[in-house]
Amino acid sequence: MGAQGPAPTSGSGGTLAGNTHASAPLAVRMRPRTLDELVGQQHLLAAGSPLRRLVEGDQPMSLLLWGPPGTGKTTIASIVSQQTNRTFVEVSAVAAGVKEVRAAIDAARAQLTRGGSETVLFVDEVHRFTKAQQDALLPGVENRWVTLVAATTENPFFSVISPLLSRSLLLTLESLTDDDVRGVMELALVDERGLAGEVKIDEDAREHLVRLAGGDARRALTYLEAAAGAATATGVSTVDLETAEKAVDRAAVRYDRQGDQHYDVISAFIKSVRGSDADAALHYLARMVEAGEDPRFIARRLVILASEDIGLADPTALTTAVAAAQAVQLIGMPEGRLNLAQATIALALAPKSNAVTTAISAASSDVRAGKVGPVPSHLRDAHYGGSKKLGHGQGYVYAHDEPFGIAEQQYAPDVVADAEYYQPTSLGAEAALKDRWERVRRRVRGDGGSPSAPR
Repeated sequence: MGAQGPAPTSGSGGTLAGNTHASAPLAVRMRPRTLDELVGQQHLLAAGSPLRRLVEGDQPMSLLLWGPPGTGKTTIASIVSQQTNRTFVEVSAVAAGVKEVRAAIDAARAQLTRGGSETVLFVDEVHRFTKAQQDALLPGVENRWVTLVAATTENPFFSVISPLLSRSLLLTLESLTDDDVRGVMELALVDERGLAGEVKIDEDAREHLVRLAGGDARRALTYLEAAAGAATATGVSTVDLETAEKAVDRAAVRYDRQGDQHYDVISAFIKSVRGSDADAALHYLARMVEAGEDPRFIARRLVILASEDIGLADPTALTTAVAAAQAVQLIGMPEGRLNLAQATIALALAPKSNAVTTAISAASSDVRAGKVGPVPSHLRDAHYGGSKKLGHGQGYVYAHDEPFGIAEQQYAPDVVADAEYYQPTSLGAEAALKDRWERVRRRVRGDGGSPSAPR
C-alpha cells in the first residue's frame, strides 16, 4: 500500500506504529508495518531483492524512491526504520534548509558515536532541495552516518545531483492497479486499525472511489474515510454512490469496471482531436476530468498526438502540448483542466499530417530489416589521433562553405542512400516544407537541384 500520510518527524523504529492514535487519519492508521503488508510493487519485493536485503538483512544502504504519489515511498521508509530498529527522522524538502539537514546528520552521527542505533533519514520530495541542500546530504551518506531514504515524484536523473544519485540505490515505484486499490480499501473496511467493520460500501460507490483514486492508495483511503464519515453522520452503515459522490464532491462519470470505458473514452478523445472536431474532443475531455482521470495521462496523449497526427503541418502543436503538460504538472487540478482544454482545442483545429509518423516508421522498418550499412568514411569522427590515417573525414564538404549552405555529398549509408522516408503533405505549414525539402533533397543528392536558393 502506498504512503498514506506524513511520517513522524522522529521516533524509534520500534514505536513508530504504536504512536498512531485512533484519531489519526485512516491513511496513517492503515500504513503497512512490514514488507509483506505492502500492496503493489511486487518487482521490489522478490526474495533477494535489494529492498528485502536492506530490511531483512539489515544491510546499510541508501535508497532513492521514485514514483507517483501514494505508491508507498513514505511507507517503505517507515518499514526500513521499524523492521531494522533504526531511529526514524524525517526532513521535509519543502520546509527544511541546509541547517536542518546538517543538524539531522550531526545528531545521527553523535548517536552512533555513543553506541546508539542507526538513523533512517527520510527526505520527502527531495527534488525540491537545491543543489546546496542535496550536497549537505553527501557526508552522511558517504560515511554511513545515516541510511538515507529520499523520495521524489520527479525524474531523479534531472532533479537529483549526480553524486547523490550514484551513492544511492534507485528504486522505481509504479502506480497501484485498480485491484491493488480495491484491496487497500477492503482491508481498511474490516481491519481493527481502520473502520473495523462498522461501515460497508456498495460496489458502485467503491468503484467510483477506486476510479477517483487513480492508483493512489493515500487518496483512496482519504476518500473512503470521508464517505464513511458522511454515511455515519446520516445514521446509515452503508456507503452508497450518492453518499460517495457528495463526500468527495465529484459526480460519478461511469467507466466500465473492467476498464473498457476508460480506453474507449481516451480513444474517442484522440480520434476526435485527430478528426478536427473540437467540440467532441472537449466532451470526452470533460468526461475524463470529471471521472478523475489522471490529467498527466491526458497530457501525455496530447504530446504524442502533436507529433503523430500534426507534426510539421503545425510546428507549434508540440510546443503547445508540452506547455500544457508542464502546466498541469505545475499547478495541478482543477485549474489544469483549462490548460488541457486550450491544448485540446488548438490541436483539434490544427492542420493534420502523419508524415512524421510514417517517416520514422519507414526508417525503423529498414533498420529492423538489417539495412544498417557502415557510416560513409567522410562523415566519421576525425578528431582523435590516428583517425586521418584511417581515412576518416577525408572528402567531407563543410555545408556552411557551400552555396545556400547545402553541400552535395552522400550522408546515408550505401544500403539506404536512395531512401525517401519523409514525404511531407501539402497541408498547413508542411506545404512550404514540402517544396523546400524536394529542392534540398535533389541538391544534396546531386539530382539536378535548382540553382536557386531553396526557400
